[in-house]
Amino acid sequence: MERYEVNKTIENFHNTLNDLQNALDIDSLQVRLLTLNEQMLAPDFWQNANHAKNVAKEAGLIENNVNTFKSLIKKYDDLKEWLNDAKEEDESWLLLEELIAELSDELKEFEIKVLLSDTYDLNNVTITLHPGAGGTESQDWCEMLFRMYQRYASRKNFKFETLDYQPGEEAGIKSVTFSIKGDYAYGYLKSERGVHRLVRISPFDSGARRHTSFVSCDVVPEFEELDDVIIKPEELKVDVYRSSGAGGQSVNTTDSAVRITHIPTNIIVSCQNERSQIKNRETAMSMLKSKLKQRQIQERLDEVNNIKGKQLDIAWGSQIRSYVFQPYQLVKDHRTNQEMGNVAAVMDGDIDIFINAYLKMRS
Repeated sequence: MERYEVNKTIENFHNTLNDLQNALDIDSLQVRLLTLNEQMLAPDFWQNANHAKNVAKEAGLIENNVNTFKSLIKKYDDLKEWLNDAKEEDESWLLLEELIAELSDELKEFEIKVLLSDTYDLNNVTITLHPGAGGTESQDWCEMLFRMYQRYASRKNFKFETLDYQPGEEAGIKSVTFSIKGDYAYGYLKSERGVHRLVRISPFDSGARRHTSFVSCDVVPEFEELDDVIIKPEELKVDVYRSSGAGGQSVNTTDSAVRITHIPTNIIVSCQNERSQIKNRETAMSMLKSKLKQRQIQERLDEVNNIKGKQLDIAWGSQIRSYVFQPYQLVKDHRTNQEMGNVAAVMDGDIDIFINAYLKMRS
């Protein structure tokens, strides 16, 4: 890099740090942190476990954001000082370029985290995938997306748990529900809600023709407190059935899987990941309460849904993202126009480029 390029880059760093400081409102965060720390020192703090957990979590995240911002400021100041002493023909200039690249990456990552400021962004998330029309081809696409989100969770060091899995007759998945747990899991993955479209030469077509398949992705935040969601027993239809899976020793041979239908809203949830019918029922009820709470929020907002968005048909014209395998390779998000030609990397969970573009668009 030439010196003028370095000066321009450092000037951009300065502007970005100013924007972050305004967005975070560091002074207010520090005041809030003092208030939370005082609450945690109260003798009766842990009497309400749920409230205490939320306060401690908020305090930890504020402290992390403040410390990260201070660390970025220090690195920026160090860079300016280093620039004054570095000479373009010295090895110190190469080290300066490395420090610039490192700070650039850290600023980009922190910028995205600052964008995650919606009410439920911090929460865990539950995702359900449903294939559209197309039989085995669509069900196979459903399994490919399921694997993609597993790999994404692994990349982010999130905890991944399958809650309900309905395999297809020949291949793929009829439907699957899973949870992803970790800080800002919902904030990142809310961008995935919608219809995902696949274009490829089908391995299930003896004529090697090109097929288009669709899968809907439903994304719901896990709510910490659900006591205000009241469900009457007469509003529920509860079915039990035998768990299904990929086979092997883990297959549950008892009728422990639970499906619950909320009759007034026709919301259906199911869970089969536990061997105990009681535990599966508890998990399914928690999922149902989260969906009902989300519904309550939608009704209160009485505007374009900020949590779940508009329901779309699982068909052509409603897709949020297209994954083209043939005749060329390209993944394109139709909301942001963000593209990536490395389809294999995307299917291996490298979807941050689409998530980040969506968050920046919304901001």
